[in-house]
Amino acid sequence: MKLLYVSLGCDKNLVDSERMISALQGSGYILTDDESEADVAVVNTCCFIHDAKQESIDTICQLARLKDKKLKALIVCGCLAERYEEEIKSEIPEVDAVVRIPQAKDIAAAVDAVLGKSAPGGIAERAPRTISTPGHYEYLKIADGCNKRCSYCIIPKLRGPYRSVPEEELISEAEYLASQGVKELILVAQETTLYGTDIYGHKALPELLCKLSDIEGIQWIRIMYAYPEEVTDELIEVMSTNPKICHYIDIPIQSGSDSVLMKMGRRTRRDEIRDVIGRLRAAMDDICIRTTLIAGFPGETQEDFEETYRFVNEMEFDRLGVFTYSREEGTPAYDMPQVDEDAAAERKDELYELQQAVSYEISQTLIGKTVRVMIDGYLPDDDVYVGRSYRDAPDIDGLVFVYPDRELVTGDMVYVRITDAKEYDLEGVISDEPA
Repeated sequence: MKLLYVSLGCDKNLVDSERMISALQGSGYILTDDESEADVAVVNTCCFIHDAKQESIDTICQLARLKDKKLKALIVCGCLAERYEEEIKSEIPEVDAVVRIPQAKDIAAAVDAVLGKSAPGGIAERAPRTISTPGHYEYLKIADGCNKRCSYCIIPKLRGPYRSVPEEELISEAEYLASQGVKELILVAQETTLYGTDIYGHKALPELLCKLSDIEGIQWIRIMYAYPEEVTDELIEVMSTNPKICHYIDIPIQSGSDSVLMKMGRRTRRDEIRDVIGRLRAAMDDICIRTTLIAGFPGETQEDFEETYRFVNEMEFDRLGVFTYSREEGTPAYDMPQVDEDAAAERKDELYELQQAVSYEISQTLIGKTVRVMIDGYLPDDDVYVGRSYRDAPDIDGLVFVYPDRELVTGDMVYVRITDAKEYDLEGVISDEPA
């Protein structure tokens, strides 16, 4: 039978999806991206914020209409399934099964049950996960769940407490990915910096980074979702001295106002954030720091917003994303005094306008410099390759457009001399390795 699998939401969800696809393929299902061919559709949903929730619902409803044609089974899993199991069953009767997060490992059995199939006599040997990215980079999910319980976030209720993946499992998985041609590992979790505290009794991310860097074929290791209060001197030391660890870190700070940070239940304040940014930059003068902010958090005053605005201007983050606050039932922030949606949207726009100017100034300093670039693809109409430097995580950061003097393939790593720069993207030509 042919399987249509739709993965929504974050990169952590994508890793879960790749494992479920592998399990389904091991049970004989054949993957297709053509809706008209599908016998079975599985949707791995997200519901972190309102827009993600709506996208999940719209996708389910769209696939439900295929039940009048060839589609025999529609299965919903992921965060929306965990949070709204009964509502999905009652409101969308076309859904044949709702698979909650703890049962996702048994997805093949759940689909077989819907179709009335008996388990196959011998399940085919399968890979740990099916690679769905372009193949030269992949996400390595090092933990699940979260203990922080920020007042706006529903994740701890859906995903449970923080649970690190044992080191030996991660090494084995990374070795498999490298054997398949993966050159860049992107470490993800709800919080990467707490890795190991639950099973080893200490923050073991630095040790994990060192062991991952020993794997042949891995060229870059990128760290996402590092909470500022958990960034240690040991982690900074490993980042600054290990040539495979990208001088890049994603540190979501959410606000630059101490008052708002307190209401959010965050464990750092502005001075502490300033300190960790300072320590990172002192150790690595080329460090690229990404952060995210929430505009219009309940109770955020104009003065609070102006504090955040000034802090962003002061810190000059290399990369910055801004989300307007999403009111989620079941969180403490749901019952707090809400900020007008139009005011929140205006604040978001102001922060992006500020960041655009900051990003442009930073990009201009790169003109004339030579950077190492991983090639992601080719635009034949423009005769230009598209790639990323160590400063760019896939899908969320900028691109480097490379004008070639020879043929390249996806996954190649080349040195590029930057000839022009916009706010977020760079242009350049292939160059020799810098001395």
